[in-house]
Amino acid sequence: MRLLLVNPNTNVRTTALMAGIARAAAPAGVTIDGATADQGAPLILDPVMLATAGDAVRSLLGATDLTPYRGIIVAAFGDPGLDGARALSAVPVTGIAEAAMAEAATHGRFAVVTTTPLLADAIAARAASYGHAAVFAGVWLTAGDAGSLMADPSRLEDALEAAIRQAMAESAPDAVIIGGGPLAAAAAALRTRLAVPIIEPVPAAVALALHRGAAT
Repeated sequence: MRLLLVNPNTNVRTTALMAGIARAAAPAGVTIDGATADQGAPLILDPVMLATAGDAVRSLLGATDLTPYRGIIVAAFGDPGLDGARALSAVPVTGIAEAAMAEAATHGRFAVVTTTPLLADAIAARAASYGHAAVFAGVWLTAGDAGSLMADPSRLEDALEAAIRQAMAESAPDAVIIGGGPLAAAAAALRTRLAVPIIEPVPAAVALALHRGAAT
């Protein structure tokens, strides 16, 4: 089976990172290609950038031959352009927030920890739109500038851990989603330290995309 992972921001290094995460999560025999938006921003930080990323996803898919693929993954946590992508594609399209929230909800109440405060309302709206309002505990944020944290893996890991521990203390969620596609390395490290299931969006999306692709 072949999947296409679409990065809605313009950072090709982020595309390569997320495609690598996806390939590591996929079983043998699955091919995952990466594609990068050619318009927008290198890091999606606010609702305007999120909307622009949605346009970029639709533009990219509209210009891509999708016939080789059994599934498409929209790999930004706000799932930008997801509905429009589904209108353009004859194969299933999966958002990483959609998949992560579905997996987290199987544990019960879940929190999202992320680096982008201006997207907290959009994340909450996504949770509600996917039917998880009753089990959505809220968004907890890392301290510090998102761009600076992303450039320093050690600081990023520490900031995510602090935010997760705050969420655990304040809300006692049954699972925590690391709200960002390129954060898997930090998520894997934190999983060994924390007494709560840590959900990684890209691997969750791979699993859901493969399930959907097998059903078509």
